[in-house]
Amino acid sequence: MVFSGVLFLLYFLPITIILYFILPKRARNLALFVVSLIFYSWGEPVYVLIMLFSTVFDFINGYMIEKHDDNIKIKRFFLILAIVGNLSILGFFKYADFLIGVVNSVSGLNIPLLNLPLPIGISFYTFQTMSYSIDVYFKKAKAQRNIIDFGCYVVMFPQLIAGPIVRYHTISLELNEREESYDKIYDGISVFVCGLCKKVLLANNIGLLWDAIKIMPQNEMSVLLYWLGIIAYAFQIYFDFSGYSDMAIGLGKMFGFTFPINFNYPYISKSITEFWQRWHISMGTWFKEYLYIPLGGNRVKVSRNILNLLIVWFATGLWHGASYNFIIWGLYYGILLIVEKFLLKKYIDKLPAFLQRLYTLFFVLIGWVIFAFDSIGDGISYIRGMLGGSSSVVNGQGMYYLISYLPVLIILAVASTPVIKKIKINRYVSALLIIAGFILSLAYVINSSYNPFLYFRF
Repeated sequence: MVFSGVLFLLYFLPITIILYFILPKRARNLALFVVSLIFYSWGEPVYVLIMLFSTVFDFINGYMIEKHDDNIKIKRFFLILAIVGNLSILGFFKYADFLIGVVNSVSGLNIPLLNLPLPIGISFYTFQTMSYSIDVYFKKAKAQRNIIDFGCYVVMFPQLIAGPIVRYHTISLELNEREESYDKIYDGISVFVCGLCKKVLLANNIGLLWDAIKIMPQNEMSVLLYWLGIIAYAFQIYFDFSGYSDMAIGLGKMFGFTFPINFNYPYISKSITEFWQRWHISMGTWFKEYLYIPLGGNRVKVSRNILNLLIVWFATGLWHGASYNFIIWGLYYGILLIVEKFLLKKYIDKLPAFLQRLYTLFFVLIGWVIFAFDSIGDGISYIRGMLGGSSSVVNGQGMYYLISYLPVLIILAVASTPVIKKIKINRYVSALLIIAGFILSLAYVINSSYNPFLYFRF
């Protein structure tokens, strides 16, 4: 079940909202816990057991960490147990076949792959449960005493499948005391519908262009087509993922929760550093707080700081998937950030804003090529085509797609900036736009079979 599907929009969500608000406040966490398990089990009922195990496992670890606050050895043991346990579950389901493949290629063995389906959202909820144990250990939050309340945090369906990654200490108080009001519900609906429009009307439409170009034979490609294709993919993944994040944040508001912002117009960035301060913010914050800073961050000598950055970005790439291209993509950004931080930043800052943004977008688009192709060879070939390694610069097919998609590309480019957000409209016009956006999105979903979600595989 996905947020942009008819089943969710017309049945699951309305029933959940009605059930939630007719129940007394003390029963609402239980209601969210139960409906979230139903939401998750709709496609993968067996994997609910893993989620329930993680809930009980981390609930006990958090309790034991706080209980033994005066005994650092026992306290640390349960922290390590929590981290190792969560990473083991994630590693088994997400990376077992990758590691078997590496062993087979190095040793010449033929160990059969497990071919395990990846539990939806496991990368997100594993990081959330780990943040709970770490937050309790460092006394950023108190251990939860009610397992239903804790289970509500772990399995809450709004941010279950694609984040944002909600650290426990940011919503620990809201689990027991949160404001639920008509204004907050209206704001939540507004954000949700905005995200739905981004996903359905923008990401899905431009995704058709990328899907058409990426399968074209090389002898039919031109430099223009290569660039059109990766620009389309860049827009698709942004509006797809940020749309889902907005929907999650909006749903959270409806139920009284405040989830962190996950995207802040990353394509207007003037440096790679700024781009990663604006893209998938909750993931970047998680790695900063729970990996980069514990490694020493930038409070160490330069050589160790560089090593810390490479470790973090290796982990970031690996987190996205069990494939060499994701590891290379992570290290690609690690190296770019290191070069920018220690060598280029002072020169980049002197450039005109337009050139700063052009520099950033160029390297971001190259990064999306690495990200998009599982095959390293296909990715290199695509980059070579972008840089002129094809038979023509412009061809008829390229001009056809450019002219056909130019209005959509302009809309996407404008929507990637804060320009629209700055337009002041009154509440009544806003309400009409929300209704119109929902109806248009619903009509599109009903009439179209194309409704992918790129971050499902993470």
